Amino acid sequence: MSARTVRRPGERGQIIVLFALALVAIVAGVGLVLDGGSAYAQRRGEQSASDLAALAAANDYLLNQNVVQATARARTVAAANGFEHGTNNVVVNVTITTTNGAAAKVDISAPHANNFASIVGMPTWTVSTTATAVAGFPDTAIGPAPVIFSIDAFGSDGVPKSQYGDPGNPYDFGDGNGDFPNSAGDISWTNFGTGNVNANDVRDIMGGSLVITKTIGFGEYIGQHNNGNMTTEYDSNQSCAAKPTIDACYAGKDIVVPVVDENGLFQGWATFHVVSAGGGSEKHITGYFVSNFFNERLRVGNCALGSCPLNLGRPAIYLIN
Repeated sequence: MSARTVRRPGERGQIIVLFALALVAIVAGVGLVLDGGSAYAQRRGEQSASDLAALAAANDYLLNQNVVQATARARTVAAANGFEHGTNNVVVNVTITTTNGAAAKVDISAPHANNFASIVGMPTWTVSTTATAVAGFPDTAIGPAPVIFSIDAFGSDGVPKSQYGDPGNPYDFGDGNGDFPNSAGDISWTNFGTGNVNANDVRDIMGGSLVITKTIGFGEYIGQHNNGNMTTEYDSNQSCAAKPTIDACYAGKDIVVPVVDENGLFQGWATFHVVSAGGGSEKHITGYFVSNFFNERLRVGNCALGSCPLNLGRPAIYLIN
Protein backbone atom coordinates (compact mmCIF):
# COMPACT_ATOMS: atom_id res chain seq x y z
CA MET A 1 0.00 0.00 0.00
CA SER A 2 1.59 3.20 -1.16
CA ALA A 3 1.97 6.12 1.16
CA ARG A 4 -0.16 9.12 0.41
CA THR A 5 1.02 12.66 0.76
CA VAL A 6 -1.02 14.44 3.30
CA ARG A 7 -1.40 18.19 2.74
CA ARG A 8 -2.01 20.25 5.80
CA PRO A 9 -4.53 23.04 5.62
CA GLY A 10 -2.91 26.35 4.49
CA GLU A 11 -0.01 24.88 2.46
CA ARG A 12 -1.71 25.78 -0.81
CA GLY A 13 -1.92 29.39 0.33
CA GLN A 14 1.79 29.48 1.22
CA ILE A 15 2.72 28.57 -2.35
CA ILE A 16 0.63 31.45 -3.61
CA VAL A 17 2.42 33.86 -1.25
CA LEU A 18 5.85 32.59 -2.30
CA PHE A 19 4.89 32.89 -5.94
CA ALA A 20 3.65 36.42 -5.40
CA LEU A 21 6.89 37.38 -3.67
CA ALA A 22 8.95 35.79 -6.43
CA LEU A 23 6.87 37.57 -9.05
CA VAL A 24 7.53 40.92 -7.36
CA ALA A 25 11.26 40.20 -7.35
CA ILE A 26 11.17 39.15 -11.00
CA VAL A 27 9.22 42.26 -12.00
CA ALA A 28 11.60 44.44 -9.98
CA GLY A 29 14.62 42.85 -11.64
CA VAL A 30 13.16 43.28 -15.09
CA GLY A 31 12.16 46.79 -14.15
CA LEU A 32 15.67 47.69 -13.11
CA VAL A 33 16.96 46.47 -16.44
CA LEU A 34 14.32 48.23 -18.53
CA ASP A 35 14.22 51.45 -16.52
CA GLY A 36 18.00 51.43 -16.24
CA GLY A 37 18.33 51.24 -20.00
CA SER A 38 15.83 54.04 -20.43
CA ALA A 39 17.70 56.19 -17.88
CA TYR A 40 20.97 55.56 -19.69
CA ALA A 41 19.38 56.70 -22.96
CA GLN A 42 18.12 59.83 -21.19
CA ARG A 43 21.60 60.44 -19.83
CA ARG A 44 23.10 60.33 -23.32
CA GLY A 45 20.65 62.96 -24.53
CA GLU A 46 21.18 64.99 -21.38
CA GLN A 47 24.97 64.87 -21.82
CA SER A 48 24.65 66.12 -25.37
CA ALA A 49 22.49 68.97 -24.11
CA SER A 50 25.09 69.80 -21.44
CA ASP A 51 27.93 69.76 -23.99
CA LEU A 52 26.12 71.99 -26.46
CA ALA A 53 24.92 74.38 -23.77
CA ALA A 54 28.43 74.73 -22.33
CA LEU A 55 29.92 75.45 -25.76
CA ALA A 56 27.20 78.01 -26.48
CA ALA A 57 27.69 79.76 -23.14
CA ALA A 58 31.46 79.93 -23.49
CA ASN A 59 31.16 81.30 -27.00
CA ASP A 60 28.56 83.85 -25.96
CA TYR A 61 30.68 85.10 -23.09
CA LEU A 62 33.71 85.31 -25.34
CA LEU A 63 31.80 87.61 -27.68
CA ASN A 64 29.81 89.69 -25.18
CA GLN A 65 31.49 89.38 -21.75
CA ASN A 66 28.10 89.15 -20.07
CA VAL A 67 27.46 86.38 -17.51
CA VAL A 68 23.68 86.83 -17.48
CA GLN A 69 23.49 86.65 -21.27
CA ALA A 70 25.80 83.62 -21.44
CA THR A 71 23.72 81.83 -18.80
CA ALA A 72 20.54 82.54 -20.73
CA ARG A 73 22.18 81.26 -23.90
CA ALA A 74 23.13 77.98 -22.20
CA ARG A 75 19.60 77.43 -20.92
CA THR A 76 18.10 78.25 -24.31
CA VAL A 77 20.32 75.64 -25.97
CA ALA A 78 19.54 73.08 -23.24
CA ALA A 79 15.81 73.68 -23.71
CA ALA A 80 16.14 73.26 -27.48
CA ASN A 81 17.62 69.85 -26.76
CA GLY A 82 14.83 68.74 -24.45
CA PHE A 83 15.88 70.02 -21.01
CA GLU A 84 14.17 73.28 -20.12
CA HIS A 85 15.25 74.86 -16.85
CA GLY A 86 12.38 74.98 -14.32
CA THR A 87 10.08 72.69 -16.29
CA ASN A 88 9.19 69.20 -14.99
CA ASN A 89 11.79 69.54 -12.22
CA VAL A 90 14.63 70.06 -14.71
CA VAL A 91 17.49 72.14 -13.32
CA VAL A 92 20.12 73.72 -15.57
CA ASN A 93 22.87 75.37 -13.54
CA VAL A 94 25.42 77.52 -15.35
CA THR A 95 28.72 78.75 -13.91
CA ILE A 96 30.97 81.18 -15.79
CA THR A 97 34.58 81.71 -14.72
CA THR A 98 37.18 83.91 -16.40
CA THR A 99 40.42 82.87 -14.73
CA ASN A 100 41.86 81.71 -18.06
CA GLY A 101 39.72 82.66 -21.01
CA ALA A 102 36.00 82.03 -20.54
CA ALA A 103 35.02 78.72 -18.93
CA ALA A 104 31.35 77.75 -18.89
CA LYS A 105 30.21 74.82 -16.75
CA VAL A 106 26.70 73.48 -17.29
CA ASP A 107 25.13 70.99 -14.87
CA ILE A 108 21.80 69.45 -15.82
CA SER A 109 19.67 67.31 -13.54
CA ALA A 110 16.34 65.84 -14.59
CA PRO A 111 14.05 63.16 -13.17
CA HIS A 112 13.58 59.89 -15.00
CA ALA A 113 10.07 58.45 -14.61
CA ASN A 114 10.27 54.72 -13.94
CA ASN A 115 7.70 52.26 -15.21
CA PHE A 116 8.66 49.10 -13.36
CA ALA A 117 11.04 50.16 -10.59
CA SER A 118 8.20 52.12 -8.98
CA ILE A 119 6.85 48.78 -7.83
CA VAL A 120 9.71 48.58 -5.36
CA GLY A 121 9.39 52.19 -4.25
CA MET A 122 11.50 53.99 -6.90
CA PRO A 123 9.04 56.01 -9.01
CA THR A 124 11.80 58.29 -10.33
CA TRP A 125 15.57 58.53 -10.56
CA THR A 126 17.52 61.75 -10.88
CA VAL A 127 19.84 61.75 -13.88
CA SER A 128 22.68 64.29 -13.71
CA THR A 129 25.27 65.37 -16.26
CA THR A 130 27.96 68.04 -16.43
CA ALA A 131 30.05 69.67 -19.13
CA THR A 132 32.66 72.43 -19.14
CA ALA A 133 33.70 74.36 -22.22
CA VAL A 134 36.54 76.85 -22.51
CA ALA A 135 36.64 79.69 -25.01
CA GLY A 136 39.44 82.13 -25.55
CA PHE A 137 41.89 83.55 -28.00
CA PRO A 138 45.17 81.65 -28.17
CA ASP A 139 47.92 83.90 -26.86
CA THR A 140 51.03 82.00 -27.89
CA ALA A 141 52.77 82.91 -31.14
CA ILE A 142 55.51 80.81 -32.64
CA GLY A 143 57.73 83.02 -34.77
CA PRO A 144 55.66 86.25 -34.87
CA ALA A 145 56.86 88.94 -37.23
CA PRO A 146 59.18 91.59 -35.73
CA VAL A 147 57.01 94.46 -36.94
CA ILE A 148 54.45 96.50 -35.04
CA PHE A 149 51.22 98.13 -36.19
CA SER A 150 49.12 100.94 -34.78
CA ILE A 151 45.98 100.53 -32.69
CA ASP A 152 44.51 103.30 -34.85
CA ALA A 153 44.12 100.79 -37.69
CA PHE A 154 41.19 99.30 -35.75
CA GLY A 155 37.82 100.60 -34.69
CA SER A 156 36.67 100.78 -31.07
CA ASP A 157 35.12 97.32 -31.49
CA GLY A 158 38.45 95.81 -32.53
CA VAL A 159 37.43 95.33 -36.15
CA PRO A 160 40.02 96.54 -38.71
CA LYS A 161 38.97 99.76 -40.40
CA SER A 162 37.74 99.09 -43.91
CA GLN A 163 40.86 100.22 -45.77
CA TYR A 164 43.11 98.01 -43.62
CA GLY A 165 41.12 94.78 -43.74
CA ASP A 166 40.09 94.48 -47.38
CA PRO A 167 41.60 91.42 -49.16
CA GLY A 168 40.46 92.82 -52.49
CA ASN A 169 42.41 96.04 -51.99
CA PRO A 170 45.53 95.44 -49.84
CA TYR A 171 46.95 98.48 -48.12
CA ASP A 172 50.55 99.72 -48.29
CA PHE A 173 51.65 100.14 -44.67
CA GLY A 174 54.80 102.07 -43.81
CA ASP A 175 54.70 105.82 -44.37
CA GLY A 176 56.81 106.88 -41.40
CA ASN A 177 60.28 106.41 -39.96
CA GLY A 178 59.76 106.59 -36.21
CA ASP A 179 60.45 104.33 -33.27
CA PHE A 180 56.81 103.25 -33.33
CA PRO A 181 53.85 103.75 -35.69
CA ASN A 182 52.72 107.38 -35.81
CA SER A 183 49.51 106.76 -37.77
CA ALA A 184 47.07 103.99 -38.64
CA GLY A 185 48.99 103.13 -41.82
CA ASP A 186 52.45 103.27 -40.30
CA ILE A 187 54.71 100.41 -39.12
CA SER A 188 57.95 100.02 -37.19
CA TRP A 189 60.32 97.20 -36.31
CA THR A 190 60.49 95.46 -32.94
CA ASN A 191 62.41 92.81 -31.06
CA PHE A 192 59.51 92.45 -28.63
CA GLY A 193 60.99 94.72 -25.99
CA THR A 194 64.20 92.76 -25.42
CA GLY A 195 66.57 95.68 -25.98
CA ASN A 196 67.86 97.93 -28.73
CA VAL A 197 66.52 97.01 -32.19
CA ASN A 198 69.02 96.60 -35.01
CA ALA A 199 68.92 95.22 -38.54
CA ASN A 200 70.71 91.99 -37.64
CA ASP A 201 68.22 91.22 -34.88
CA VAL A 202 65.30 91.82 -37.21
CA ARG A 203 66.70 89.51 -39.87
CA ASP A 204 67.59 86.81 -37.34
CA ILE A 205 64.10 86.91 -35.81
CA MET A 206 62.46 86.57 -39.23
CA GLY A 207 64.77 83.72 -40.20
CA GLY A 208 64.40 81.98 -36.86
CA SER A 209 68.04 81.97 -35.80
CA LEU A 210 67.32 84.48 -33.02
CA VAL A 211 64.81 82.90 -30.66
CA ILE A 212 63.08 85.20 -28.19
CA THR A 213 60.98 83.62 -25.47
CA LYS A 214 58.94 86.00 -23.33
CA THR A 215 55.45 87.20 -22.59
CA ILE A 216 54.65 90.72 -23.74
CA GLY A 217 52.44 92.40 -21.18
CA PHE A 218 49.92 95.18 -21.66
CA GLY A 219 51.57 98.61 -21.68
CA GLU A 220 55.10 97.34 -22.33
CA TYR A 221 57.25 99.44 -24.66
CA ILE A 222 58.24 97.40 -27.71
CA GLY A 223 59.18 100.12 -30.18
CA GLN A 224 62.52 100.87 -31.81
CA HIS A 225 65.29 102.97 -30.31
CA ASN A 226 66.27 105.55 -32.92
CA ASN A 227 67.27 103.01 -35.56
CA GLY A 228 65.18 104.13 -38.52
CA ASN A 229 63.21 102.00 -40.91
CA MET A 230 66.02 99.64 -42.00
CA THR A 231 65.26 99.57 -45.72
CA THR A 232 67.08 96.32 -46.50
CA GLU A 233 64.77 94.31 -44.23
CA TYR A 234 61.79 94.65 -46.55
CA ASP A 235 62.67 92.70 -49.68
CA SER A 236 65.45 90.90 -51.52
CA ASN A 237 65.96 88.56 -54.44
CA GLN A 238 67.08 85.76 -52.15
CA SER A 239 65.30 83.15 -50.09
CA CYS A 240 64.30 83.58 -46.46
CA ALA A 241 67.07 81.22 -45.38
CA ALA A 242 69.71 83.09 -47.43
CA LYS A 243 68.60 86.59 -46.51
CA PRO A 244 65.54 86.94 -44.26
CA THR A 245 63.25 89.83 -45.17
CA ILE A 246 59.55 90.50 -44.83
CA ASP A 247 58.94 89.68 -48.49
CA ALA A 248 61.14 86.58 -48.59
CA CYS A 249 59.89 85.08 -45.32
CA TYR A 250 56.26 86.17 -45.04
CA ALA A 251 54.78 86.96 -48.48
CA GLY A 252 51.54 85.03 -48.96
CA LYS A 253 51.29 84.09 -45.28
CA ASP A 254 49.21 85.08 -42.27
CA ILE A 255 51.43 86.34 -39.47
CA VAL A 256 50.95 87.46 -35.90
CA VAL A 257 51.81 91.13 -35.34
CA PRO A 258 51.89 93.11 -32.08
CA VAL A 259 49.75 96.25 -31.92
CA VAL A 260 50.85 99.38 -30.02
CA ASP A 261 49.41 102.74 -29.05
CA GLU A 262 50.70 106.18 -30.00
CA ASN A 263 53.58 105.77 -27.52
CA GLY A 264 54.78 102.37 -28.70
CA LEU A 265 53.18 100.57 -25.74
CA PHE A 266 51.84 97.06 -26.35
CA GLN A 267 48.04 96.90 -26.55
CA GLY A 268 47.41 93.44 -28.02
CA TRP A 269 47.84 91.64 -31.30
CA ALA A 270 46.20 90.77 -34.59
CA THR A 271 46.73 88.44 -37.52
CA PHE A 272 47.94 90.09 -40.70
CA HIS A 273 48.23 88.73 -44.24
CA VAL A 274 51.35 89.80 -46.10
CA VAL A 275 50.94 90.21 -49.84
CA SER A 276 54.39 91.65 -50.51
CA ALA A 277 56.97 94.09 -49.18
CA GLY A 278 59.23 96.65 -50.83
CA GLY A 279 62.31 98.59 -49.75
CA GLY A 280 64.06 101.53 -51.33
CA SER A 281 62.47 104.92 -50.87
CA GLU A 282 58.98 103.47 -50.25
CA LYS A 283 59.67 100.96 -47.46
CA HIS A 284 56.24 99.39 -47.27
CA ILE A 285 54.44 96.16 -46.39
CA THR A 286 51.39 95.50 -48.51
CA GLY A 287 48.65 93.43 -46.94
CA TYR A 288 45.54 93.42 -44.77
CA PHE A 289 44.36 92.26 -41.35
CA VAL A 290 42.57 88.91 -41.35
CA SER A 291 41.50 89.06 -37.70
CA ASN A 292 40.17 91.60 -35.26
CA PHE A 293 42.42 93.26 -32.71
CA PHE A 294 42.71 91.16 -29.55
CA ASN A 295 43.42 92.99 -26.31
CA GLU A 296 45.39 90.04 -24.96
CA ARG A 297 48.97 89.41 -23.89
CA LEU A 298 51.26 87.77 -26.40
CA ARG A 299 53.62 84.93 -25.62
CA VAL A 300 56.52 84.82 -28.04
CA GLY A 301 57.66 81.22 -28.30
CA ASN A 302 60.56 79.15 -29.60
CA CYS A 303 61.08 78.68 -33.32
CA ALA A 304 63.76 76.76 -35.18
CA LEU A 305 65.29 78.18 -38.37
CA GLY A 306 63.23 77.27 -41.40
CA SER A 307 60.45 75.60 -39.43
CA CYS A 308 58.49 78.54 -38.02
CA PRO A 309 54.74 78.07 -38.13
CA LEU A 310 53.81 81.69 -38.71
CA ASN A 311 50.10 81.50 -37.97
CA LEU A 312 48.63 81.89 -34.54
CA GLY A 313 45.23 80.44 -35.25
CA ARG A 314 41.70 81.54 -34.52
CA PRO A 315 39.55 81.68 -31.39
CA ALA A 316 39.58 78.39 -29.53
CA ILE A 317 36.40 76.81 -28.15
CA TYR A 318 36.54 73.30 -26.78
CA LEU A 319 35.18 70.94 -24.13
CA ILE A 320 37.43 70.05 -21.22
CA ASN A 321 34.91 67.98 -19.23
